Amino acid sequence: MPATTTARAAEELPGGTVDAVVIGGGAAGLSGALMLARCRRSVVVIDSGTPRNAPAQGVHGLLGLDGTPPAELLERGREEVRRYGGTVRTGEVIGAAAADPSADGDPRFTVTLSDGTALHARRLLVATGLRDVLPDVPGLAEHWGHSVVHCPYCHGWEVRDEPIGVLAVGPASLHQTLLFRQLTDDLIYFTGGTRLDEDTRARFAARSIRIVDTPVDQVVAAEGGGIAGVRLADGRFIPRRVLAVATTMRARSAGLEDLGLPMQDLPGGMGRHFATGMAGTTEVPGVWVAGNATDPTAQVGASAAAGALAGAHMNADLATADTEAALAAAQRDITHA
Repeated sequence: MPATTTARAAEELPGGTVDAVVIGGGAAGLSGALMLARCRRSVVVIDSGTPRNAPAQGVHGLLGLDGTPPAELLERGREEVRRYGGTVRTGEVIGAAAADPSADGDPRFTVTLSDGTALHARRLLVATGLRDVLPDVPGLAEHWGHSVVHCPYCHGWEVRDEPIGVLAVGPASLHQTLLFRQLTDDLIYFTGGTRLDEDTRARFAARSIRIVDTPVDQVVAAEGGGIAGVRLADGRFIPRRVLAVATTMRARSAGLEDLGLPMQDLPGGMGRHFATGMAGTTEVPGVWVAGNATDPTAQVGASAAAGALAGAHMNADLATADTEAALAAAQRDITHA
């Protein structure tokens, strides 16, 4: 059924208290906003414009949309939210905190933007995503998202049959190596000072995965673009066209500290994310979290699904609150009649 609500100007903010503010305009945030807007909820998305997958050429593994450039996918999502009356505002959230609840106890929140704008909302959806922290190897960061990758499901097909090197950072690199072995016969594991027991060495040898224990000093760029290989601490040059590295994944939490949302560490020191329950619920009434901010390994499809589920649960929670408020008002009218 086509939307009948007329979308307001792209970034014009509604007045008063809105049903929901969504912090983050990626797949999770836009999907949550879409569900809420289609339920005729007033919703505002605050989008910083810095999605995690910005360096990628295309979104992969998303049925029906495989290969779509990330920027194009997000622009489609923004227009869909606006089509149903939602607002998408470019901006940076510098503060979010609980405010005094309504007279009947319904939660209230204040969200402050870097330009001084203050938004007031009944519910919040945190969909800020995460940032990937790379090992401090000279020359590595410049090729992130192109010749330096982390996910075989996101980038694997595109780097198949290339000479690939895995830069080990911890236990997660072992699993990563076995996955990338499916994509190429020419794979080198650079231990980088991490411990590799004899059983793992035997397994790697059985799969023809070469092991280099000498530390990597720098990533060497190729003249025509991309990388040519790595320079080791002993001066040797090892040609590689692709490097895979497990990043440290940290949920973007700046400006959200006053909400008091619980955080949780990933195993092996691989990052930190928001702790959530079913459908993205949190210990803070009225606040949900969806996407990479709580599920660091989720691809675009999973993040979008999580955002949609959170949005549906938020709408149900609002519907219950609306009913309780209406009942209380009706009872007051009877009392004062």
